[in-house]
Amino acid sequence: MPAGGSTAPSGSRPVNGTDARAPLSVATDDLTLTVEGVDLDVRSTGDRLFVEVATVRDAVRVARSLPEDADARGPSALLLATDLTAEIRVRGRTIVVVGADARPGFLSRKLGVAPAEVRIAGAVGAGVSGLSAAANAPGRLFA
Repeated sequence: MPAGGSTAPSGSRPVNGTDARAPLSVATDDLTLTVEGVDLDVRSTGDRLFVEVATVRDAVRVARSLPEDADARGPSALLLATDLTAEIRVRGRTIVVVGADARPGFLSRKLGVAPAEVRIAGAVGAGVSGLSAAANAPGRLFA
């Protein structure tokens, strides 16, 4: 057998142990990205990445730091080719989905972010949660 040869069957097999069609799996327990001074916690379930942003203000700051000609097509193409999905989450709520499981609709097209899927309920929920936290903050100082 030539050096580097394999005796494994050549058929397709799951890379992540759960999905035979996923050509790539991402496993991380502790990864933090920093963009414009904002820490983004990243975790995964194998074929889905979760990028957690602490506040709506931080999410807007990161979005504004992107180049003006940036769009979702490049990241989406990479995620589709590897059968991965990324969820951008703020305060635990999914606001954007990009990749294999994204289903962009009218709002995504209107905002010019398709093929990313915008989840308006997640964005509103994150905003309300942030306002609620801000309103409760003074009470915690004096408790």
